[in-house]
Amino acid sequence: MIEVFKTNVKQKGHARMLLRQIHTSFSDYKANFDLDDCDNILRVKSASGIIRSSCLVDLLKHFGFHAEILPDIPRPVRLAALSSPNGK
Repeated sequence: MIEVFKTNVKQKGHARMLLRQIHTSFSDYKANFDLDDCDNILRVKSASGIIRSSCLVDLLKHFGFHAEILPDIPRPVRLAALSSPNGK
């Protein structure tokens, strides 16, 4: 499972410190920041398939940062896929 968070982390040093904390607290998680993204993305992947999102939000909050889950963005549906073979 992968969870994506919007954060207010802006500095690489803060991101490195938070990643150390995440990897220490959640040994089966692989996490990374994308600070070039406008939402300062934190991506977390879990080897066990379970991500305790509220715990990650709380961990960032403990260090003075904000994180919120980004909702899944549905892919656009192709109209051709919705029409029947005879065009109706």
